[in-house]
Amino acid sequence: MKPKPRILIIDDNSELLSGLKLFLSPHAEEIIALRNPNLIPATMQQNSFDLVLLDMNFTAGVNTGNEGLYWMKRIHESDPNVAIVMITAFGDIELAVKAIKEGAVDFIQKSWDEERILSTMLAALKIRESRMAIKALTNQKKHLQQLTSPTTDLCFGRSPAMQNLLRTVEKVAATDANILILGENGSGKEMIARYIHYKSTRSSEMMVTVDLASLAETLFESELFGYRKGAFTDAKTDKSGYLELADKGTLFLDEIGNLSLPIQAKILSVLQNREFTPLGSVNRTEVDLRLISATNKDLAAMVEQGSFRQDLLYRLNTIQIELPPLRERKEDIHLLARFFLKKYAGKYGKNIQGISQVAINKLSKHSWPGNIRELQHTIEKAVILTDKSQLAEDDFNFGIKTSQVADNNNFNLADNEKQLIARAIEKHRGNLSHTAKSLGINRSTLYEKIRRYGL
Repeated sequence: MKPKPRILIIDDNSELLSGLKLFLSPHAEEIIALRNPNLIPATMQQNSFDLVLLDMNFTAGVNTGNEGLYWMKRIHESDPNVAIVMITAFGDIELAVKAIKEGAVDFIQKSWDEERILSTMLAALKIRESRMAIKALTNQKKHLQQLTSPTTDLCFGRSPAMQNLLRTVEKVAATDANILILGENGSGKEMIARYIHYKSTRSSEMMVTVDLASLAETLFESELFGYRKGAFTDAKTDKSGYLELADKGTLFLDEIGNLSLPIQAKILSVLQNREFTPLGSVNRTEVDLRLISATNKDLAAMVEQGSFRQDLLYRLNTIQIELPPLRERKEDIHLLARFFLKKYAGKYGKNIQGISQVAINKLSKHSWPGNIRELQHTIEKAVILTDKSQLAEDDFNFGIKTSQVADNNNFNLADNEKQLIARAIEKHRGNLSHTAKSLGINRSTLYEKIRRYGL
């Protein structure tokens, strides 16, 4: 059950105060009534209110409404989200309109109308609820932006290739040009997209990330465009799609090459017209966003094969950025490794001071087919499993091959489990989350088995 509101009433008419307090008491948790507006600051400091009923005039013979407007501002200084309803003399509609322009949500007249008073109070409380919901969403958005700030969660390296790439990023980030990021799996395409958003004029708005590879074909349209209640059997309420959520901000479509031709046509229409129609709606929704997309596929070859629209490719790659794989910038490995070490040592509460030079040399010689993502999970696994104060060479093992699988005549459970886990780790290129999921176990169980089998 929704809690009853706490109400503050300020009016110099004692009869009106008593009448309002008596009438509203069944609908309120607490009501405080004041005849003297000078008591408002102390009362607001000591209490919190959902609704304030405030007279427009307090001095005899004065009917300008300026006193009420003054105290309304003072109340909002104390609590910007409280709903204020002004109490006006009969016929002072002009004053009431002025008060609403200044920040009041509504007004009631001193001519007693119980139905009007109650409906106004309930409507004002609805407005307060909306304000509080918006405030909560704003705080959540700020929190998400802090969590994804490049100053705390991004590291690119200092190789010449990455420095050249970042110079390009700095030039294009401030524009609204659509950007296509190309690169192998795990090479850091999303990190670059987040950095572009952070450096853009839209950085105070949301960046919405959509992993198209993880979306089922049947969900593409409803997830991207949203839907209205009744659009299909399970549409019990309206739902905003990713396009609407990214309004005024940035939409990052990862694995853009996974889009079907019909969805490609719809995305092209959005880019051309800056509007879309949610499923089940007849009204078009305008949208203002910056699109960044990424893929590891050869979109030009897909155009030749007829599986990707050429006109959409032209729209996507106003600026094209190609990320080099980690094996082509090995001078960045030690910096990235130490960055991930600091991150995961903090996450798992480990006092690990660094990585030995011998271990760094070993990391530098690895080919990293899974790129930065593989390096990240490799460091995470080492941090979890080590008991040392410094990561050493033997904390990293890259020798697992599928050819090492036990032969079909070996029915030893431990041997076969070890080889199965090794194969899964190799298949998922060190991504322990994906490995655990494919094995049907949780991550903590996987960590324990890795420790037990020396993987």
